[in-house]
Amino acid sequence: MKSRSSARGEPRRFGNVALLALMLCSLVALSLIRARFSPIGNTAVAETIKVEDPKPVVVSKPAVTAEAGDGADEAAAVAVEEDKEEEAQPKDEEIQPKTEQALDAAVRPAKAAVAVDASKPVCYETSRRSDTCEAAGDVRLVGRSQTIYVDTLEREWKTRPYCRKHDTYALSHVKEWSLKPFPSGDGAAPKCTSNSSATAFVISTGGFTGNPFHDYTDVLIPAFITAHRFAGEVQFLVSSYKSWWMSRYIQIFQQMSRYEVVDIDADDEVRCYPSAVVGPTFHKELGVDPSKAPSGVSVADFRKMLRSAFGLERATATPSGDRWDIRRRPRLLIISRRTSRGRAFMNERAMADMAGSLGFDVRIGDPDTTSDTSKFARLVNSCDVMVGVHGAGLTNMVFLPAGAVLVQVVPYGRLEWLARNTFAEPSAGMEVHYLEYVVQLDETTLSEQYPSDHLVLKDPMAIHKQGWDALKTTYLDKQNVRPHLGRLKKTFLEALKMLPHGRDD
Repeated sequence: MKSRSSARGEPRRFGNVALLALMLCSLVALSLIRARFSPIGNTAVAETIKVEDPKPVVVSKPAVTAEAGDGADEAAAVAVEEDKEEEAQPKDEEIQPKTEQALDAAVRPAKAAVAVDASKPVCYETSRRSDTCEAAGDVRLVGRSQTIYVDTLEREWKTRPYCRKHDTYALSHVKEWSLKPFPSGDGAAPKCTSNSSATAFVISTGGFTGNPFHDYTDVLIPAFITAHRFAGEVQFLVSSYKSWWMSRYIQIFQQMSRYEVVDIDADDEVRCYPSAVVGPTFHKELGVDPSKAPSGVSVADFRKMLRSAFGLERATATPSGDRWDIRRRPRLLIISRRTSRGRAFMNERAMADMAGSLGFDVRIGDPDTTSDTSKFARLVNSCDVMVGVHGAGLTNMVFLPAGAVLVQVVPYGRLEWLARNTFAEPSAGMEVHYLEYVVQLDETTLSEQYPSDHLVLKDPMAIHKQGWDALKTTYLDKQNVRPHLGRLKKTFLEALKMLPHGRDD
């Protein structure tokens, strides 16, 4: 009975299946007909697969000619010509990384979480003054040939890791670095002799380093901007290494990194890392733009790091709590230029006596290249007012406590624009009050060198039009100043009113 019943139901079941299959075939055919004649469907597909494939652009740009000279002044002269907007503009479309090659663990650096932005091209413009290259993967760095091999690259990139990319003279002292894909073939990539889990950071101390303004503007502050996000897990590999320069600033590098600084051009190792950054990021003269910094840092954070590096005690210009403590008197530092070319105070001693009569504890300092950086930084940090003629020595304002006053003496020759770009504008970010004393015709030694009807005295802008060399030689190298003590006294009294000392007493 059971088998007979099953046999009777079999044709009915197969008939139902056939009917269902026929219905499905009809639906599929109808869908295909609709798709074939639907213009909307075709348009959507075409837009999805349409991709522009621009040709790669080399990151390096032609440099413009500029002569070497007083670093701070040249920097401002270039800055005036540049557009104020310095938004980062990618130089190329993103290069998609290849599948990671299988490598023996003994010759590969340990993989670590790295703060390299994979959404950007390998090399890109971080400002009008700087290019930065970033790569992650199996990174093998050969210092003597200034070459970095990266397994994820698909083409070669070149850059010079210094923040003055349009200055031909500066870049002539900066070595070019190449980032290359691994060579094809087995065993073609150099074998690792040193492994690290840190990020490699290649910078150069070529260019205009040795001038304090450039030390901070072109190297130290950009290095801080770039390295801060790595929280110490970064190793500085310094190209065009100068031992005397590094000994001057080694405390700063020790604050930014947990690793030794390497003279990479003289290095025989094949150093392997999980990621590398080549070239620091520039924002502005002696400053940081928090809106552009990856971790939102500011120049106040940089100054805090300097206090830690050099053991500076004063974060703010506040007097001692003991009313009878001599340190309660506001201290005024005169930046001397006795060992520099031009722009010296001809009545330095009289200026000091006048400031002392106002209640200032006066110091005179000459920060030449042989000065002990730590010692001079502590002197500046102990002061409430710093006064000096326009020049690289005013860069020491980075050590002043917040609330202190910078008095910039501007030489004769319509140089207010130069003073503004180099030190006036950076002072606000450092929370330092700024005052300006502009030298008049009867306060400059130029009036002793030229007749009264000479263009140098009558029409400084005519000299400006002759170019940077003429301006620099005339108004910066050949000029010394003798400020009127009466006029200068008013400026010092104004500075005193800005200090807590003046308000209290």
